[in-house]
Amino acid sequence: MAGQCKAGLLSDETKASIGPGVAAALAEDVGAGDLTASLIDADTVVGATIIARESIVLCGEEWVNEVFRQLDDNIVMDWYIGDGGRAEAKDVICKLVGPARALLTGERTALNFLQTLSSTATTTATYVDAVQGTRTRVLDTRKTIPGLRLAQKYAVLCGGGVNHRVGLYDAILIKENHIKSAGSITAALQRATELAADVLIEVEVENHDELLEALDAGAARILLDNFTLEALKEAVATNEAYGIVGAELEASGNVTLDSIREIAETGVDYISTGALTKNVQAADLSMLFKID
Repeated sequence: MAGQCKAGLLSDETKASIGPGVAAALAEDVGAGDLTASLIDADTVVGATIIARESIVLCGEEWVNEVFRQLDDNIVMDWYIGDGGRAEAKDVICKLVGPARALLTGERTALNFLQTLSSTATTTATYVDAVQGTRTRVLDTRKTIPGLRLAQKYAVLCGGGVNHRVGLYDAILIKENHIKSAGSITAALQRATELAADVLIEVEVENHDELLEALDAGAARILLDNFTLEALKEAVATNEAYGIVGAELEASGNVTLDSIREIAETGVDYISTGALTKNVQAADLSMLFKID
């Protein structure tokens, strides 16, 4: 299974989002205070372990660290498996020691982050493994959980995938309605280049004629929307005929784990799918406490 996440993949923008994101998550769970944890003596110290219940690619270490840092910076954490690492069922991922109240209060929020982001990383790794041996790279989309865009984009990297644009501000994707409003693919591309030549400009096409127009207009990347396998092969051949002025080709639309290999074998450069981030089934993890 793919997934080797390096520290450098955690961008400054993502790092800056962790503290506020964790604070918001704790606020909605803890509110004015954890009533149940108050039943425990304030000076009680416990140990705890986070354990995998299934095979996963881990992601979310810094979010868990931040949860417990915000609750009590006396908590000591020791990670045995880091982001991008693979954990099998019954593996110990992390050990914690600290005040019982803080550990109990942060348990659910910490696991929510870890389970959700590990799910995204694991799903991504499965899709990446499915296209191994081809030239194709797997892209994410903007179909993310509100408030977790940067976190899930990071999880995709931990799973071996590639990030598409983060949002509407860092790239241009010209779609059907943009083209209709501009008058044509050529006009839309020209306008986009005039406005923001320093960012990725991509145009979506729905058939071979639109592909030809996009290529003639000098598109750098073309999104082939809901093309059949035969149409994708034809698009790749047409693009290759343009030589060095050809575009990068991205396939998208109804991509599943069952279909992604055949799509990759058509020769496209990228396949994008919202399944990496929107179809989240939380990874099975648990936190177990031990009192000496």
